[in-house]
Amino acid sequence: MMAVDDYERYMVKTPATVEEPDPGVKNRTYPPLIYMSSGLVPGVRYNVEFGWVWGMPEPNPCLGEEVGGHDEIILNIGGDCRDPEDLGADIEYTLGGQKLETDSTGALFEPKGVPHGPLTYKAYRHPHVRISILLGTGERGKGNMRNPEETGRGPDPGVDYARYLVRRPTYEVIAGTPIKNRQSPSSMTFMNRNLVPECNIYVEGGWVWGMPDPNPHILEHAHRDFEELVLHYGTDYEHPEELCGEIEFPVGGQMLRLDRTSMVYVPKGVSHGPLVWKKYTAPHLEIAIIPGAGSLAEADPGGHQEKIQRNKHNRS
Repeated sequence: MMAVDDYERYMVKTPATVEEPDPGVKNRTYPPLIYMSSGLVPGVRYNVEFGWVWGMPEPNPCLGEEVGGHDEIILNIGGDCRDPEDLGADIEYTLGGQKLETDSTGALFEPKGVPHGPLTYKAYRHPHVRISILLGTGERGKGNMRNPEETGRGPDPGVDYARYLVRRPTYEVIAGTPIKNRQSPSSMTFMNRNLVPECNIYVEGGWVWGMPDPNPHILEHAHRDFEELVLHYGTDYEHPEELCGEIEFPVGGQMLRLDRTSMVYVPKGVSHGPLVWKKYTAPHLEIAIIPGAGSLAEADPGGHQEKIQRNKHNRS
């Protein structure tokens, strides 16, 4: 008889933290909260760090220059669900020695081997979230991040590194049914192959600002060829582990209950959903990360595209 997987082990509700000296940067979550790693979910090849910024970081720049041994995606997401593209800050990244500025919710792809940093804040207006997604490894460490002097690598003068910065999200994930009390008719796509051709990963997310209607609206589906990471987080930056709601999330037929900021790893081919909101207290955001699926057709977050195509077929 085949053993039944316990999908509870793929859910992270209690984050890990880094074991490094406190750099003393004020007005941000420190240590950052780790919601996915191979230490939390054995075998996972991704490392996801989460944290809020709630004031002008001190000192500033707040991050120095590093060279990564793996590709990495940085998400910067504003904390106002009614004006989701406003980051709430003006920031300056340095990637490959080139300065890149943005004031909007968006993303940055940092290819392995390319120096990145420092990160400098030019202005601050309201709280926002910074999420780091390290690809191809479940752990951070000396082998993943190095000083540029240690690698002998430098920027490529023939590359315009601005092409790796997604200054504003696109809107293409249309639900099969109109939904009240959440970002609609489309969530925000932060990263895909159309936005950054070198980045073959789909990242999208949408705000929930009330009890969704209909509920459920994300029905049971599966990604045959791709893994998925699903993050839900609340908007109380003073209590970042609070979800501000309660959600039932079946994975492989096993009911998981999300009542705190949580990340769930869904192996490829495993059915998940329907998601049912049981409680709502304050706005929160849902993010889907689908590595290897660089387009909407491949990723199909929420299974909406399959549903739309099925409805078209039934009407024809």
